[in-house]
Amino acid sequence: MTTQLTTKRASQSLFMILIAVCCGAAFAQAPTQIQAKAKVQYQVSSLASLGGTSSGGNSINDQSWVAGYSRLTGNQSRHATLWQNGSIADLGTLGGPNSSVTWNVKNTEGIIVGISQTADAEPLGEFWSSAAFYGGPNNIGFINLGFVWEQGQMRGLPTFPGGNNGFTTGANNLGQAVGWAENDVHDPACVSPQVLQFRPAVWELGPPDQIHDLPLISGDTSGAATAINDNGQVVGISGICDQAVGRHTARHAVLWENGGVTDIGNLGAQWWNTPTAINQQGDVVGFAGDPAFVEGEILHAFIWTRDNGIKALKPLRGRVPQHVDSEAYGINERRQVVGVSCDADFVDCRAVIWDHGVYPTDLNELKGGFSARLESAKDINNLGQITGRAIDPATGVRTAYLAVPTP
Repeated sequence: MTTQLTTKRASQSLFMILIAVCCGAAFAQAPTQIQAKAKVQYQVSSLASLGGTSSGGNSINDQSWVAGYSRLTGNQSRHATLWQNGSIADLGTLGGPNSSVTWNVKNTEGIIVGISQTADAEPLGEFWSSAAFYGGPNNIGFINLGFVWEQGQMRGLPTFPGGNNGFTTGANNLGQAVGWAENDVHDPACVSPQVLQFRPAVWELGPPDQIHDLPLISGDTSGAATAINDNGQVVGISGICDQAVGRHTARHAVLWENGGVTDIGNLGAQWWNTPTAINQQGDVVGFAGDPAFVEGEILHAFIWTRDNGIKALKPLRGRVPQHVDSEAYGINERRQVVGVSCDADFVDCRAVIWDHGVYPTDLNELKGGFSARLESAKDINNLGQITGRAIDPATGVRTAYLAVPTP
């Protein structure tokens, strides 16, 4: 069921008059105060690589741990990477060439989660969801599992019985991780090369690690969980198997809580409706499909709150070429939202922050003397620190960055 927006009407005009009389002076001063408030500036730095020329920050927690990926020397593979206190750590793999932290992991107890290829060949020839997150040349051909990394060790998480592949996105501080995993159902709704159905998963972290699924919207057969908070609220998608990457798998953006599933709505399309993050208050951000673009060429950022339902977050205004695509990736407890704004051809993409407004601010206007263009903002913590990807305009090289608000 879709949460509906409700509004309250004032029932006593006398009450409104008293408010105006008592608070008129404060209201009169408000515009001046707002105009005088300076925009936050950021000290931006590039994060070291594991030897390759491509990296990205996808997660930052309240201990300022940045997690993501970096290509190794030679640029033939990428590994899940942790940047911590000025150091860089290669988190390794489960035996295959690639691994990555792809979503924002809010755990502050020393746990990182993500995806990794194993050394085992993929028996059904599936590309699985993870192929899109590795890049070539070895992004397919191996079984992929969701992983947990803690105390310097990476371990794979179980799939549902009969399934080969899994994917882990987030973890809270209650010993729970979320994502999705295959079962043994050969589903005709899958689009080749995908064969097996998959379900949204919660892992109770052990040892032993135990997996259980989450309910789907009635009539749906596949789905995925993308984020979890410390209240056990989980967000994700519900739909059909399709291509195992968005599209019709993301018919419904959903919230799981108290054993049930709720459709939180869309912006007019029955595809690509994907929550990406949830804060401890239960506020949800993500991106939604456009009715004119079933393949997801254009998407629209959104924020959902229990009080106001789902609302669009617009792209940057006044850009040439015009920006039409927006995607939200991270939110903190202050409801600051970060993401990306792009033109239709994705030539000019900009890291942005929506700070309690429908329209965002280009983080490149707040980066000081940092020379590279901040191309995306993937996560923000409660200190206001942001991570994402920057692009060097001279070389085209994309690297992870950390943006720290200055005093």
